Amino acid sequence: MQGNRRNGGRLLVECLLALGARHGFGVPGESYLAVLDALHDTRGRLDYILCRQEGGAAFMAAAYGKLTGSPGIAWVTRGPGATNAAIGVHTALQDSAPMILFVGQVGTDMKGREAFQEVDYRAAFGPLAKWAVEIDQVERIPEIVARAWKTALVGRPGPVVVALPEDMLTTLTEVPALTGPARYAEPAPEPAALAEARALLAGARRPLILYGGGNWTEAGRAALRGFAEGSDIPVLSVFRYQDRFDNHSPVYCGEAGVGMVPHVRDLITSADVILALNARFGENSTDGYSALSVPEPAQRVIHVHGSDLELGKVYQPALGLHAGPNAFAAALAAGGPVTGDWAAWRAEGRAAWEATFDLPDQPSPVDMGRVCAHLREVLPEDAIVTNGAGNFAIWSGRFLKYGGAMRYLAPQSGAMGYGLPAAIAASVVHPERLVLCFAGDGDFQMTCQELATAAQVGARPVILILNNGIYGTIRAHQEREYPGRVSGTEMVSPDF
Repeated sequence: MQGNRRNGGRLLVECLLALGARHGFGVPGESYLAVLDALHDTRGRLDYILCRQEGGAAFMAAAYGKLTGSPGIAWVTRGPGATNAAIGVHTALQDSAPMILFVGQVGTDMKGREAFQEVDYRAAFGPLAKWAVEIDQVERIPEIVARAWKTALVGRPGPVVVALPEDMLTTLTEVPALTGPARYAEPAPEPAALAEARALLAGARRPLILYGGGNWTEAGRAALRGFAEGSDIPVLSVFRYQDRFDNHSPVYCGEAGVGMVPHVRDLITSADVILALNARFGENSTDGYSALSVPEPAQRVIHVHGSDLELGKVYQPALGLHAGPNAFAAALAAGGPVTGDWAAWRAEGRAAWEATFDLPDQPSPVDMGRVCAHLREVLPEDAIVTNGAGNFAIWSGRFLKYGGAMRYLAPQSGAMGYGLPAAIAASVVHPERLVLCFAGDGDFQMTCQELATAAQVGARPVILILNNGIYGTIRAHQEREYPGRVSGTEMVSPDF
């Protein structure tokens, strides 16, 4: 750096510091050496967490975004590095988690020749990200980084991919860095629409609240809980977002997730008015789009979302409101509760959920029902629980109770290998908290090399490996569809 002149890599890091980035997860590459050089001087302010494989780094960034509400940053090199990281981008997309993946790129003088490790990242990541862009002028770094940060956060949060040509990062410039983040206020509900939503709920015989997604604040969560409890309306979580509502509340009735339990499906199908707040209508939360008819459900749906693109995407609502979850919950609670003759309806839903914890003794050598009962007693109130994908995830997803301060990080995408990197990211953010990772033996071996990352950075999650020697989810489908013909699902694993 000479005077105010510095290269694009340093300018990029200065902009991220100004926006509030504090951690980044990556695997080094020669395509972004200028960034690595700039990060040498930001230790303790913007730390580079050295990972062992780009998929693990991207999982950590996706989990970081889901946990903190701030974009998780991942750094990867061009070609193989970027394609390895694609799994984390897809996971962040389906999780509605803010994330920015920075990818090294071939120099601009080599573009379009299929140079070594060259990929068109706009084309490759276009379907997987909210925005995929390449910065080809050093002067535009502040503009594009600011837009990437905003895009990852605002509306429905999600991943952004930013490609960084090598020569752009080494070009010198005097362009000033960003001075700080912009503030984007949540869209608030229009008063007449809010009144209509309240009237629909008040006129219901069996109202239901279905919530989900990111961007929740503590004030927004408290407002939603206050309204739901005051109105005595049953509340369901969408798939793998049960930690955003205190499960100990008398109105909480469970998770609308994969392998939907009968009482949850009954609540959805029997409801006459559903307030879907900050929820996208995914396959698992609608029981394969069968619990509500497409495109016009029998239930009257009030769909509230911070992104107008989610409204009417699958289901035509009786009322669609473009509003942020916290602004809507605050406005809803400010009007006081609604009342109706549905106390028994709510009580039945709660009792049915509580009954799901009454398990008989399990026949396997390890009784996971008893393990989870023990964990419900001993886990700290601020524990963070993670898991990847597989039949084992039923235990952390369905048989723990998430209190107000507990967090649950699990992939809506069903990505194996997410749990361990997510636990490492959580331990980096909150080294003082207990982090517990549930992992199947197959799931664990997808990213177990990241144990070295944990050791290097001082992360100390507790890892519970459920070792059954098979790819259990696939085996279950296989035995149902092709009984007696086991193929490709048995595993021989190391001694964990």
